[in-house]
Amino acid sequence: MSTTTAHDPSPILQAAFGFWNSKVLLTAVGFGLFTTLGSKRLTGAEIGRELQLHPRGISDFLDALVAMKFLDRAGLGPEARYFNTPAGAQFLDRNSRRYVGGIMEMLNARLYKFWNDLPEALKTGKPQNEIKHTGTAMFEELYSDPDRLEQFMGAMTGLSRLNFEAFAEKFDFKPFKTLCDVGGATGLLCIEAAKRHPHLRCTSYDLPPVEPIAKKSIAAAGLSDRVATASGDFFKDPLPKADLITMGMILHDWNMEKKMHLIRAAYDALPPGGALVAIEALIDDDRRENVQGLLMSLNMLIEFGDAFDYSGADFRKWCGEVGFYRFDVIHLAGPSSAAIAYK
Repeated sequence: MSTTTAHDPSPILQAAFGFWNSKVLLTAVGFGLFTTLGSKRLTGAEIGRELQLHPRGISDFLDALVAMKFLDRAGLGPEARYFNTPAGAQFLDRNSRRYVGGIMEMLNARLYKFWNDLPEALKTGKPQNEIKHTGTAMFEELYSDPDRLEQFMGAMTGLSRLNFEAFAEKFDFKPFKTLCDVGGATGLLCIEAAKRHPHLRCTSYDLPPVEPIAKKSIAAAGLSDRVATASGDFFKDPLPKADLITMGMILHDWNMEKKMHLIRAAYDALPPGGALVAIEALIDDDRRENVQGLLMSLNMLIEFGDAFDYSGADFRKWCGEVGFYRFDVIHLAGPSSAAIAYK
C-alpha cells in the first residue's frame, strides 16, 4: 500500500491569489482611504459617502483591509467604526512625513497593467511599459514635464526614505568628509546623511531638470549650507569628485555595459580610500531568499528590457574588475542593502 505525504497547498494558492490582496491595498491608497480616515473613526456608510462608493462593496472592501491588518475596526455591522492601524497612519496617510503610498499610486497607475505582459517580456526580452504603446520611454515623458517629474520624485522618496535613514545610521561616515549622491533626485540621501553627520559636505547630482526640485527639498530641510546640488549626465560627464559616492536604486536601471560605465566613473571620481555605495534590493548571493530583489529584477525587464538587479557577489566581481579592493554589505530595511566597494 503506497502512502502519499500530505502537503499544504496554502502557500501556492496564496501566491496565485496574491494580486487580489495587492489590488485591494492599491485601490485603498488610490482612493485616499487612509488619508480620509486620518485620526478619525468612521462607519462604512460615512466612508462610502466620503469616497463616493456604491453600497454593495463597502463592507467587503473595508473588512478585507481589516483582515489584511491594514485597517482596524471597532464593533460589527452598520454601526462599526473603521480606523487606521498605527502602521497605516504612519505609512499610508498622505499627511504623514513617512508616507510610502506614492510608490503604490504609481504601481496602481502604471505597473499593475504592465505586469500582465510579463509572459511577452520573458519571451522577447523587451520592455512592456509606455514605450511599447506610445514609442516614448517613461523617463523621457517624465523629464519633459516639471510638475509630473516632481510628483514622481515625491513618490520615489517614500520608497527610499527608510533605506536612506538606515544607511545614515548604520554606515561609518567618520573617514569621509565629502559625499556625492549620483542620481540624487530630491536630495533625500544627502539630507539624511547631513542631518546625522555634521562634518559631511554633500552634493546631490542628477540631470538638469531635477536640480530645482532638489534645491527646494534641501532648503526645506534647512541644509543648504552643507548640501549642494550639481547637474549633468552621468553617461556623458565625469562625476563630481568626492570621498564617498552613493547610488540609490541607480545601477539596477541599466544593462551590463552601462553598469560598468557607472562603476568606472565612480572609481575615477574617488580618491584612494574612497568608497562607492550602491543601495538596492540586493539579491542574495545564492539567489534563493530575497524574493523582492528577484521580482525587482523582473520589473527592470518590464521597464527597460536589458536592465537587471544583482547580488552582492555580482557587485564585488564588477567593482573588483575596475580596481576596487575591499567590499562589504550592510543590510538596511526590508529587502534592501548597501553594497560597498573601497578604492
